[in-house]
Amino acid sequence: MIRPHSLRALIDTLKTNHRNVGLLCNQTAFLFEEKMYLMDWLAKEKVLKTIFVPEHGLFSELQDQEALENAEIYHFWEGVNCVSLYGHDEQSLKASPEKVEELDDILIDIQDVGCRYFTYLTTIAYLFETIARCQRPPRVWVIDHPNPAGRQVEGSPISTTYASFIGHEGLPHRHGLTLGEIAFWLKEFYGGAFDLQVLMGASPDYFMQIYPSPNFPSLQTAELYSGQCLFEATILSEGRGTTRPFEIVGAPFLRWETLHRIKHDVEHLSKEYHWFNYVLRPLQFIPTFHKYANELCGGFQIHLSTQAKNHSLLSSLLLLRTFNEHIPNLWRIGSYEKGNPRTALEILVGDELLIDFVRGKQPLLEVVSYLKGSENQWINSVGYVSKEPLFSLL
Repeated sequence: MIRPHSLRALIDTLKTNHRNVGLLCNQTAFLFEEKMYLMDWLAKEKVLKTIFVPEHGLFSELQDQEALENAEIYHFWEGVNCVSLYGHDEQSLKASPEKVEELDDILIDIQDVGCRYFTYLTTIAYLFETIARCQRPPRVWVIDHPNPAGRQVEGSPISTTYASFIGHEGLPHRHGLTLGEIAFWLKEFYGGAFDLQVLMGASPDYFMQIYPSPNFPSLQTAELYSGQCLFEATILSEGRGTTRPFEIVGAPFLRWETLHRIKHDVEHLSKEYHWFNYVLRPLQFIPTFHKYANELCGGFQIHLSTQAKNHSLLSSLLLLRTFNEHIPNLWRIGSYEKGNPRTALEILVGDELLIDFVRGKQPLLEVVSYLKGSENQWINSVGYVSKEPLFSLL
């Protein structure tokens, strides 16, 4: 088959050759130039057989960790089977080999956000794991998307010890790659011999105008997410249920005086570091759902200058450590993920040294040195897939 170099040419080729096509996507697979969803186009050309639906549902209508048991609720396309890849059990997270081998081609069109906690990457990884084991693997086409968190790298690769659906083994907290680039990395990780092709995505004119998940409303979210997502490991609200998730953090028991003490300590500890540029603005807020729904909370909104560089992971680790010094029993207890006994802190931070740091057991200078080495090691290891230079602020 001739290798197309555009999405339109690919769809023409799929139609001409009567291919059976699968599509892993959500609502970010909207083609603004065509004014339609990719699934609508493929269905119209009568090549689409299966839609694989990730966490949050096809239209990002489901909240975090909310299972989709019956993807046939998306019964909009005649003859198209919808398969949930986020049900109630671990088995539901992976497509069956039988479903995959029915297909000649699989297209992947979904917006990643540049951090390992964002589970679409793990969904793609599990799909590649299945494809790599197939006797007759389908050809894979990835529609490339820019990384809204940019080319900056943060953190350390997660080990097998802490890896999970919320953090694929080997990925740092913030990876710096586009969707197409990380697809090549995942293919190599699983030793896949299948054919993988990457096509350029849509025009940047509409970049991030469709939210990729229900609590990811903006590019500002992408700048903070590598650090602020870690607040899911605490008893504090991470801002879900507000219009500024991952920018707002707090709880009903946080008094005004406590907030100012925390603010003072964070500013004192961070004043010598160029990588810390959080501005903490004390406020009150009322989440409409999730933690502390309909309760008045005290907390902070985190602001970032559009000009300043910021290491969000380190900044949030420092913020977490300071909260831990002021709030007893800060950390969520019990398992965080289905089928996994580990706590949210272990799964999200995913590194023993960093866990010890937020608990007050490691000095900041040692953490900075450790992350500098880890980030540069990742940058060097993925140079073969990255079309543009990655960088670390450390």
